[in-house]
Amino acid sequence: MNRLALFGLIFVIVLVLVAIFAPLIATHDVGATDLTARYLPPSAAHWFGTDATGRDIFSRVVYGARISLRVGLIVVIVSAVVGTVIGALAGYYGGWVDRIVSGYVFNVFLAFPGLLLAIAMVAFLGAGLNKLIFALCIIGWVGYARLLRGQVLKVREYDFVQAARALGARDLRILFVHIMPNAIQPLIVQASLGMAGAVLAEASLSFLGLGVPPPAPSWGVMLEEARDLATLQAAPHALIFPGIAIALTVLAFNFLGDGLREYLDPRQRAR
Repeated sequence: MNRLALFGLIFVIVLVLVAIFAPLIATHDVGATDLTARYLPPSAAHWFGTDATGRDIFSRVVYGARISLRVGLIVVIVSAVVGTVIGALAGYYGGWVDRIVSGYVFNVFLAFPGLLLAIAMVAFLGAGLNKLIFALCIIGWVGYARLLRGQVLKVREYDFVQAARALGARDLRILFVHIMPNAIQPLIVQASLGMAGAVLAEASLSFLGLGVPPPAPSWGVMLEEARDLATLQAAPHALIFPGIAIALTVLAFNFLGDGLREYLDPRQRAR
């Protein structure tokens, strides 16, 4: 595994531990306000400084990891399961099933930019964490379905699959016992990259006021609260630290995904 992938793996592990043990790591009450301590710079008392209402930024960044990972995990799991089932069925049966799924359904979802479609759905459904997750799941399954469809189309022509079919194995057994174990590897890479996309989408929608509503300690909400010019001049730390948290998290998952792609592909591993 290359160094960037190793960095991604270590950072993801640390991020998961931070999210799990957030109550023990946070130095202050995440929602406690103190108007006499507004925009304090980083210090021993407040490691990342304070925001517009005197809340400790370090504690909010720590708890923000919980929201980001929760959104990412749920979106990836639901999208992967739905996309796997639809893509596998379309790739295996082909014919009119594949024609409807890949020719019409995929094209309808891919006709719009993913983030724009998510903004429209959240604006229609209303802001909220569960509605945000639902919207990201609706637009996220297509990538997994397309990927698995292509893998199943390739693997179903292998000799061992033809042999199982000749021996009279049922379709579901052929699909889930013989094809899926040999087609699932790229899905692992896609899931890692999907985590990065989900974290970035959550932060973007929360920044626009369409995701997690304030005063939840979402990284996107923290950026939105610190984006005015006066805050940038008086307390840039209120914007810098949540921005760094988003950037490092997205980079870590992308590096991890690239490393997994290299490890799982024998040709790239040999190179």
